[in-house]
Amino acid sequence: MFNWAKQQLANVAGTQEPIYGASAIASVAEQCSTVPYTEFKKEDVRWAALESTSVETQTFYVMAESGHLAMAQVIYSNVAGIRITCQFNTKIFYPDRKEPILWSADTLENYGFDEDRLSFYADNLAVTLSEDGTQYTIKSAVNEASIVNLTFTRTTPGFQIGKNGTTSFGTDPEQPWGSMRHAFWPRNRVEGSIITEAGELDFKGRGSFVYALQGMKPHHAAARWNFVEFQSPAYSAVMMEYTTPPSYGSTVVNVGGIVRDGEIIFAGASSTATHTEINHDTEVDWPQPSAVEFVWDGSTKDGGEVHASLAGALGDRLDRVDVMAEAPSFVKSIVGGVAGTRPYIYQVSPARPSLCSSISHLRSLQFSAPMTLNLDVGGDKTEEEGRVFCEAVFIS
Repeated sequence: MFNWAKQQLANVAGTQEPIYGASAIASVAEQCSTVPYTEFKKEDVRWAALESTSVETQTFYVMAESGHLAMAQVIYSNVAGIRITCQFNTKIFYPDRKEPILWSADTLENYGFDEDRLSFYADNLAVTLSEDGTQYTIKSAVNEASIVNLTFTRTTPGFQIGKNGTTSFGTDPEQPWGSMRHAFWPRNRVEGSIITEAGELDFKGRGSFVYALQGMKPHHAAARWNFVEFQSPAYSAVMMEYTTPPSYGSTVVNVGGIVRDGEIIFAGASSTATHTEINHDTEVDWPQPSAVEFVWDGSTKDGGEVHASLAGALGDRLDRVDVMAEAPSFVKSIVGGVAGTRPYIYQVSPARPSLCSSISHLRSLQFSAPMTLNLDVGGDKTEEEGRVFCEAVFIS
C-alpha cells in the first residue's frame, strides 16, 4: 500500500518514482512463451480514453513515391484525471532537404469518438476506421498550413505482441498501477495528399500505423526509446523498443515484426536495437546515434526460425525535437526540474542518391539511401533494399 501511495504522488506531482526494481514490471515478452503475437481485430484499436493519467496516440507514417516523408498523429492525454487535452500533429520532410520541415501542432476542440470508440473526431478533424477494419481515413483542416486528406489501407494483418500487447507496471501483478501497449499495421497502401501553403503534395506510397497507450506518466514508463520503420517493394519491418528508468530496473522491452503483403512472417518480443556508433550532441548532452543495427529474431507461426537484420550509417539527422519546447513553464519546472527529464527526439532517414529497380521506387529513393534488410526464414535467405525512418528518444 505504501508503494502504491508513493506511485500516486509521483503521478500527480511528476516527481521521480522510488526504486521498485525489475520485479515491478511484467513485460509483454512474458506472454510470448505461449502466444508470440495476436492478429488483432478492429476492436483492438478501440480508443481506451482512460480516466487516469495516460497518453494515447494514433500515429501514421508515410513514405511517398515522391520522396517525401510525413507523419500525422492524434494525441489524447489525461493528467491525473483532472485535465484532458487532445492535439493533432502533422510533419513533412522534403526529399531535397533544402526546404524547411513543415511542422504543425494544434490543440483540438470539441473532440470525441463514435459510439464504438473506433473513430476520432474534433473540430475540422476526422480519423475514421472503415466498417471492415482495413482502412483509416485522416481528414484535417485544423491548420491551413497543412490540410490533410490521407487514406491508409492495410495490405497485411495488424498485430500486437502476446495476447494483448501490454506490459504492466506495479508491485502487485493483480492490480498494476501503470501499463504500456502497442499495436501495429506495419504495411499499408497510402493514397491522398497534404495541401501546404506552397501547394498540394501527393503522398501516394507506403506507410505504417502505430497505436500506443501509455497508462502512466510517459517519463515514469520509459527513459529511452528506439523506433524503426522499413518499407520496400516486397517487405515491411517495424520495431519499437523502450528502456524503463531505474525505478523499474532499466528493463528493456522490444516489440515488432516483419511482414509482406498478406502475411506476417514474424512478430515477437525478442529483437534488439543497437546504436553501433554515436556522435555526442554537445548542445543538449545526448549521444546521438550515427550508425545502428536492428535485429529481429524469432520464428514463423509454423515454427521455422527467422533472423533479420538492418544495419548501417544514418547520416545527417532530419530533425532534433525538443519535446518540452512548447510546454507551459509550470510543466517544464515540474517535469524537467523535479523529475530530471530532458526529452529529445532524433529523427533520421539516411539520404544519398541511389539506383533501384523500378521507376516509382527510384523516385522515392532519389534522396533516400536504401538500407538492406537481410532476411533468413528457415534457411531461405533474401536481401531487400528499402527506405528507413528511425527515431531515437532520450528522456532521462
